[in-house]
Amino acid sequence: MALRLDGKAAAADIKADLAARVRKLANRGVEPGLGTLLVGRDPASAKYVAGKHADCAEVGVRSIRRELPADASEAQIIEAVRSLNDDPQCTGFIVQLPLPKGVDHNAVIDAIDPAKDVDGMHPYNLGQLVMRVGGPIATVLPCTPRGILALLDRYGIELAGKDVCVIGRGITIGRTVPLLLARRGVDATVTACHTGTRDVHGHMRRADVIIAAAGQPGFVRPEDVKPGAVLVDVGVSRVRDEGTGQYRIRGDVDKACYERAGAYTPNPGGVGPMTRAMLLSNVVEIAERNASLHGV
Repeated sequence: MALRLDGKAAAADIKADLAARVRKLANRGVEPGLGTLLVGRDPASAKYVAGKHADCAEVGVRSIRRELPADASEAQIIEAVRSLNDDPQCTGFIVQLPLPKGVDHNAVIDAIDPAKDVDGMHPYNLGQLVMRVGGPIATVLPCTPRGILALLDRYGIELAGKDVCVIGRGITIGRTVPLLLARRGVDATVTACHTGTRDVHGHMRRADVIIAAAGQPGFVRPEDVKPGAVLVDVGVSRVRDEGTGQYRIRGDVDKACYERAGAYTPNPGGVGPMTRAMLLSNVVEIAERNASLHGV
């Protein structure tokens, strides 16, 4: 029977540890604060932001919410970013993506102070990840790739020498998780597949680990999975149930694949909770570093 990699349970343990660390910071007069900037009222984005603030309440991190209407200009959004950069109560923050059409999200991300970039998506922080092949990285790591590695490590899944097939080339996963997987100490061999890859299913069939972030429901099929492979499902798609007419979440990995796998992340309940836990981890770690730098 395949091992179910329970992201909810892992995230709960991480948040319990973070709550203890937040209490220690409070004893030193330090209160970490997580800021969010939400532009518009996209239901999925609003739900994600609400979840992040619920996590803050759970571990004792201050919540700082900034919201703008959907017709906010790029200049107004960047001004809101700069106000969070300057807010001493904000340890770090995220700009919830996607932004409205016509807004250059790269320009908005560029405006974030790298020291407050808790999503790990600022070019400076990504550049540090590119440059530092081994050893510690003092800058913030991207939340979802970090969460994936933490979840695999929790269940004792060894990656050294393994062939890992990453599906997708988005900045959140496809372009970032290979950097972590190939670092010294992790030592995986990575194949990055995308829409331009020939015979992507052949690459999957040879892989020891598949990390699917294509955003295509059921893209990974049972015949794509080598017996005993580890399946990490990052895809999130809203699919309409023809019977009920309601929408539900489907991942990139067909659930029929579980019978062939050695281990898998459920979706939902796998990578998602770990991403949110790593966001909080980044906030607390920044607060701890700042406190040490200032001798608090």
